[in-house]
Amino acid sequence: MNYSIVFSLSSFFYISLIATIYFTKRRVRNSENKIYSLLIISNLIGLLSEVLTAYSNKLFPGMPFIQTILLRIINIYFLTWIMLFTYYVCIISGRTSKKVRNKMLIIYFVFFLALLILPLKVKTSNGMALYSYGLCVKTLYGITFACIMNIMLMLLTNMKTIKKKKFVPILIYFIFGSFAALLQMYIPSLIITSSIESFVTMLMYHTIENPDIHILEELNLERDRADKANNAKTDFLSSMSHEIRTPLNAINGFSQLILEENNIDTIKDEARDIMAASQNLLEIVNGILDISKIEADKLEIVNVEYDPKKVFNDVAMLAKSRLGNKPVQFYSSIADDLPDYLNGDYTRIKQVALNLLTNAVKYTKKGQVIFSVRSVKRDNVCRLIIEVKDTGIGIKKENINKLFNKFERFDKEENITIEGTGLGLAITKKLVDLMHGRIIADSIYGQGSIFIVVIDQLISDRKKEKVKEETTEVKKVNYDIQKVLVVDDNKVNLKVASKLLDSLGVKCDLVDSGEECINKINEGYLYNLILMDDMMPKLSGTETFKILKQNPDFNIPVVALTANAIEGMREHYIKEGFNDYISKPIDKKELERVLNIYLS
Repeated sequence: MNYSIVFSLSSFFYISLIATIYFTKRRVRNSENKIYSLLIISNLIGLLSEVLTAYSNKLFPGMPFIQTILLRIINIYFLTWIMLFTYYVCIISGRTSKKVRNKMLIIYFVFFLALLILPLKVKTSNGMALYSYGLCVKTLYGITFACIMNIMLMLLTNMKTIKKKKFVPILIYFIFGSFAALLQMYIPSLIITSSIESFVTMLMYHTIENPDIHILEELNLERDRADKANNAKTDFLSSMSHEIRTPLNAINGFSQLILEENNIDTIKDEARDIMAASQNLLEIVNGILDISKIEADKLEIVNVEYDPKKVFNDVAMLAKSRLGNKPVQFYSSIADDLPDYLNGDYTRIKQVALNLLTNAVKYTKKGQVIFSVRSVKRDNVCRLIIEVKDTGIGIKKENINKLFNKFERFDKEENITIEGTGLGLAITKKLVDLMHGRIIADSIYGQGSIFIVVIDQLISDRKKEKVKEETTEVKKVNYDIQKVLVVDDNKVNLKVASKLLDSLGVKCDLVDSGEECINKINEGYLYNLILMDDMMPKLSGTETFKILKQNPDFNIPVVALTANAIEGMREHYIKEGFNDYISKPIDKKELERVLNIYLS
């Protein structure tokens, strides 16, 4: 009897226990875990094959070919285990690409076929198989030593990145595995290689692949992520507090000064400052709403026909107006060969371009900002290439990859005076992704940055018609005989609406609840239009409107006037039966548009 089979029997027993514990416990699913599971299974198959081979003359009397089959299985087991272990080392060394995996699979299958085909001889004693030899076995030794050398090379080149507890079992395998392979080459009847592999498999379980350890590591990672998320929220709230208070401070301060000022020109200047601060505050709120909608997967791309030249010229004008008195030259170049009309979400494309330009203007103290749009056309697709280049403060190399993260702002100490929430580029990246485009950023710290956006748009068949210039003036709607009812539970909002309507020459009545609105209508008051707030106590605007519609004689147009300005709200209110929708804060031009429709 070959007494070295005792090693195989004891190893099989121990690995069976390891496998039972390992596969019955909850495990973290990752690449390393999957490979380790295969190592355990292949080790069990190899050890079982060795035991069966040792007793094959008793188990399968008169069938010597069974010994040959079992010995080929053992050789294939050695190949499988060493290749799996090599790939495991690849993973923990950071070589996780598909290319590496496919290369390993091809090598494995080539040698798998070789071990099936190459000649294999069996050394027997009293009808009992002792070991195999021949070209098949020599090839296996060659593969084993090549894998061991490759493992050692990966260990040496990745010593700094591989964790110590992962490094130790691999080093032990390198030492003992090399020794066992050499020993078995000179003493073929000594069956210890599979036992060494069992020892390494067991050692890996107790050090790096124990499910409990993995779950603890995962919990620690989740805790770190939660801590980072909480820190990000804290930083965001701190940033938001600063960003929101800055325009609020301007609004509050200039409002107080207006109350005490008598000079009309000074009052107008301060009012303009209040409007600018209000616009800044509105942009901050819109940014927060946009990022919330994107993350909730509620932001949709709405494709319509649009004039790209007009859109980009509007963007250039808006960006130029934001330069103020800065010593910065603004250059724009909109390609003449842009199609007359494209199909796409022009509001989101405009938002992307404006976000990039706003950043360029914000972080450029002197020099220039260059905005260019060109296109590449193929069949019915136009590839828009939007480029924004500046001579601003630039971005450090280590921060380029963090540019599109939420709430990220770099060099806060140096840029403390520059306003911003850290949402602009995050929103821009997500919008570009939603439109299946790409965004590229490059920068030299202290010299400037360049952003390039590439988005494909469908070309519309519609062509621009040459229209003769008309000098006829548009007739203004006469509001003298018209009257509007404004319903809002907030007295300040009522005052704002009243002042805006008064400036347009529209008479109005003001009520602060849905009940009072219903009473006015039931008492016979006549109105040409109702502007209805929605979020009111007791009766909301929608509920008030439903009660009014129960009156068969009620036929007054009702427009929703609400701060509920998220995506899809216009469609929601139209579906509820409202004639139109105006969001707060009220834009005077938007109000005039509604009045021209329903009071003409």
